[in-house]
Amino acid sequence: MTDEKEDVAGTDDSEEGLAEGTLISHLVELRGRLLKVAGSVVVVFIALLPWSSEIFELVARPLLAVLPGAKMIATQVASPLLTPFKLTFYVALFAAMPVVLYQIWAFVAPGLYRKEKHFAIPLLASSIVLFYLGIAFAYFVVFPLIFGFFTAVAPAQVEVQPDIAQFLDFVTTIIFAFGLAFEVPIATVLVVWTGLTTPKALGKARPYVFLGAFILGMFLTPPDLISQTLLAVPIYILFELGILMSRFFVKRKEEPEEEQE
Repeated sequence: MTDEKEDVAGTDDSEEGLAEGTLISHLVELRGRLLKVAGSVVVVFIALLPWSSEIFELVARPLLAVLPGAKMIATQVASPLLTPFKLTFYVALFAAMPVVLYQIWAFVAPGLYRKEKHFAIPLLASSIVLFYLGIAFAYFVVFPLIFGFFTAVAPAQVEVQPDIAQFLDFVTTIIFAFGLAFEVPIATVLVVWTGLTTPKALGKARPYVFLGAFILGMFLTPPDLISQTLLAVPIYILFELGILMSRFFVKRKEEPEEEQE
């Protein structure tokens, strides 16, 4: 009887030690992945730092094209130095996004089944492409429209000369919002993948999604109808794309299960 108790206690201790060792190994791997992410951002940032002024001029081009005199102002002493510096860091972060997403994938992949990996890899590639498409849409479509609108509605007695620090906060918010908004198809597929809902149920929720897209646009964009609409409409269109992708995903997922049965 005593030997049996000792065997059970030894088994529990070994299982606890195994679980603790697994947890520590996961934490060590997570730390390594985070260091690689930070290292990639730092490397890109250092490489882009000599061209910080050119990067700021490129990002500000849609606004400078509609400003009288094509000039902005700096109301703080350190803004001429810190603003291009901060913008270069944000550009490095966006440029290193494929590395960031890959490290997330590499950390999660060992816990996935083989058929799940086949679906996850296209989703990862699609998420990177959609993120950059959102940034491109914000730069080439949204910025010219909203900057032109803001300068056009200014009273005749007002000289429009934005501050470079406030301009940076504005453009980074818009770019980040559109980059995330273009991830809606991926989020839709993941929700279906986890079994929380079905494409049919998502189709019935279209009116709520349409209303929610405009509410989200109201919070993520400046308080004007143009930028709100420019964010809400792509969100809804991408939601419809996500439903189509999820239907294809469910169909492909059911085929191996039918073959096994």
